[in-house]
Amino acid sequence: MTHCPGAAPLPMPPAVQETYGPADLGATPLFGGGFINFGHWQGIDLGPVLTEEDRIRSQRALYRHVLAALSPTEGLRAVEVGCGLGTGCAMALEEYGFAQVTGMDIHPQQLDRARRAQAALLADQADRLRFVQGAAESMPYGDAEFDRVYSVEAAQHFRDLDAFARETARVLKPGGRAAVTSFFVPDADPARPGQLAALLHTFATGLDVAHSIPELTGSLERSGLTDIRVTSIGAAVWHGWDRWLSTMWQPGTWPRNFLRAYDDGILDYFTVTAARPGA
Repeated sequence: MTHCPGAAPLPMPPAVQETYGPADLGATPLFGGGFINFGHWQGIDLGPVLTEEDRIRSQRALYRHVLAALSPTEGLRAVEVGCGLGTGCAMALEEYGFAQVTGMDIHPQQLDRARRAQAALLADQADRLRFVQGAAESMPYGDAEFDRVYSVEAAQHFRDLDAFARETARVLKPGGRAAVTSFFVPDADPARPGQLAALLHTFATGLDVAHSIPELTGSLERSGLTDIRVTSIGAAVWHGWDRWLSTMWQPGTWPRNFLRAYDDGILDYFTVTAARPGA
């Protein structure tokens, strides 16, 4: 089935509506530099007091990790699923040579913020950057529109991984590639959602969904995508994220349980890549 630009996105869960709308997560001290992710802290000294510069560097590094996994990128068309404030889209254009990048987000307020944040780039290179409202499970694009699909720390909000995988396969050109990075349950143990809800407020409220890696890879396989590769990057994420959290949250508070969940083996951070077969 072909979707047309402007297709209505799926309804937003209330927790997503609030967190990325009136609450404006990106404006909190936890994040900075126009990003909303936990960061890739490899190469950053976690011993001294962390600075905002360290924090921004970690978030940029996570995007570079994902975009590098999509190489080659020069002259290609890409869509970022869950683009937030659009800073990653700007990086993709400026550092990786994409011909065009589309930032897609389900939340209209986030898209308004993205357009304001990237106003100069939009004015200067309107043919290379655009922002579109849409859901991961129902992308408002035609078949085979993109060479690359990527998503940075948004998949934990997706409600239907099967639908996301089908849409990814549909909008990719033959030979196109996809990369997803976020935090997932590493196994298929059915007890994991309850364990995470007991530890972490975001899982208890439904903001985050306890998707598992077997669930994601199964969805990608059923969609027809191939060459599926899974890499844990938790060692580069969780200790740095907890170190940054420690500047604002005391031990025993729920955000510090992310590291505990990782240490207990019930949550990890992964990069998953896949390809659409074809020339």
